[in-house]
Amino acid sequence: MTILSSAPFAAAPSVPLGHEPHLPCIGVFDSGVGGLTVLKALREQLPHAPLHYLADTAHAPYGDRSSEYIVERSVRVAERLREVGARMAVVACNTATAHAVQAMRERWPDWPVVGIEPGVKPAVAATRNGRIGVMATTATIASRRFEQLVAAHAGDVELVSQPCPGLVTLIEQGDLDSDALGALIERFCAPLREAGVDTVLLGCTHYPLVQSRIQAALGDDVQLLNIEDAVARQARRVWEGLGIPSTGPARVVLESTGDPVPLQHLAREALGWRDIVATRATA
Repeated sequence: MTILSSAPFAAAPSVPLGHEPHLPCIGVFDSGVGGLTVLKALREQLPHAPLHYLADTAHAPYGDRSSEYIVERSVRVAERLREVGARMAVVACNTATAHAVQAMRERWPDWPVVGIEPGVKPAVAATRNGRIGVMATTATIASRRFEQLVAAHAGDVELVSQPCPGLVTLIEQGDLDSDALGALIERFCAPLREAGVDTVLLGCTHYPLVQSRIQAALGDDVQLLNIEDAVARQARRVWEGLGIPSTGPARVVLESTGDPVPLQHLAREALGWRDIVATRATA
């Protein structure tokens, strides 16, 4: 696991785009735009691998849904990725990983699936005062997988879990400087400040998109952790193990089951991919 800095995303070079239906690629999905942070890390780790990102924004957020619903949507989105040629999947969503990855692996045992989950272990290793906070969706914090991670790694520290209902929804709207977003971040950060945590784990891939605002609300003495780079490194190992030859400059495709404009806007503005275009997909 890697501790990432809170520096803003650097501009990435523009990448060729295409919609060839069966070109072997890495399929990446999230309930919405948050997985763009993972997509950027994948592009840095695998500059020659075609990437196909699907945001299930028509059914977002997953964080307030039932486990059964999350599994149903994750499987349907994965089916779409398989249809467009994905040879493996990266589940760039903590909530979907916690509830649906096992079902996906059982359904397609020969199709590699890489998930993302809150890095409780590196947070425990990073804390100086033994008090850590976790900001995540309600569904992630309520999941059995999160319970297992806490039991396995956080027995000797004080862990403060902070569900953040509504935060993903506001981030999805695309106005990352809004007063409403700032007020919600302050609401969720206040209990963590009061608890005296010195380390906060960002347990949702959406949250790094507003990492600077979370940092400001918590204070500069609190370190923030997320794990996009670690997930990208694991995906690289899996992809290279598949032995798929490079066919030239890698494309990046962005799709959304809902309005593609917010996805395109954030890819251009937050990641610096100025020429990328997002389209609507059915899943």
